[in-house]
Amino acid sequence: MYKIKLPVFEGPFDLLLYLIKKNEIDIYDIPIADIIRQYLEYLELMTLLDLEVAGEFVEMVATLMLIKARMLLPAESTDEEGLPEDPRQPLILQLLEYKRFKEASQELSRRESERLKRFAPAADHLRKKYEQATDDAPVRDASLFDLLTAFKRALDNMPRVTVHSVQTIKITLEDQVKYIFDALKNRPHILFHDLVKPFKEKMYLIVTFMALLDLVRLQMIKAVQSEVFGEIRLQPLGELSLSRYYQLRSHEMTPNDSPEASAS
Repeated sequence: MYKIKLPVFEGPFDLLLYLIKKNEIDIYDIPIADIIRQYLEYLELMTLLDLEVAGEFVEMVATLMLIKARMLLPAESTDEEGLPEDPRQPLILQLLEYKRFKEASQELSRRESERLKRFAPAADHLRKKYEQATDDAPVRDASLFDLLTAFKRALDNMPRVTVHSVQTIKITLEDQVKYIFDALKNRPHILFHDLVKPFKEKMYLIVTFMALLDLVRLQMIKAVQSEVFGEIRLQPLGELSLSRYYQLRSHEMTPNDSPEASAS
C-alpha cells in the first residue's frame, strides 16, 4: 500500500487551536474532557488513513490527560491571590504564544502574496485556465484538519449496512486519482461533497481521500474554502494526468514502493 507522507504544516497546537475555534471555545476556559475526545477522533482518522502521526500528537494527548487528572485532584498550590492554580494555565500560555507567532507568520505570507500580485504579470493565461474566478471565490486554503473534518462528515453520512455479504473490494490509489481527474475534467472546481457523494462503500471513500491528500501534497490540486469551516472546494493546478502524477511521485519512491500498490 502506498503510504501518504504529508509535509508537517500542521502540528498538535494547530489541531488544538482548530478545535477551539471550531467549537467556539474560550481559550481561557478549555473543556479538557471534550477536547481530548475530539482530539482522539482526529488521531483515529489519521491512523485510519495510514498517515504518519508525529509523536508530538501523542505527547499532546498525554499532556491533556494529565491536565484532566490534576483538575480532578485537590489543588496542591495557589496563585498570588490565594486561589487554586488552574492546571490548564501552562497550556493556555503556550497556546496563546503559538497563536501569536502563527498569526504573525500568516500576516507575513499575506503581505508576500500581495507584493507578488502587484509585481507579477497582469495576464497569466495558464493560471486563469485552471483557476477561474467565481462570485463566491474562495478566500482561504483548507488545512489538513479542514480536509479531515470533511472526510469525517462524509464517513458519518455513509449508508449503514446491517446485513451484507462479505466481498473483497479491489481498488487502488491510482484508480481513485484517475476518478478525481475525470471528475475535474473541463471543470474549474468541484466540491468535496459532490466528489464523494456517489460512494456507497467506505473503502472507496477512504482510498479517494488518500488520493486527494496525495494530489494536494504534489500540488496538482488545491483545496480551498470560501469561509472558515465551509465546504471544501477542489481546484486543479495545471495538467491533470496520470503520467504527470507518476512523474511527480517517482523521484520520492523507494525501491520497495510500487505505482501499482493497492488498498484493500
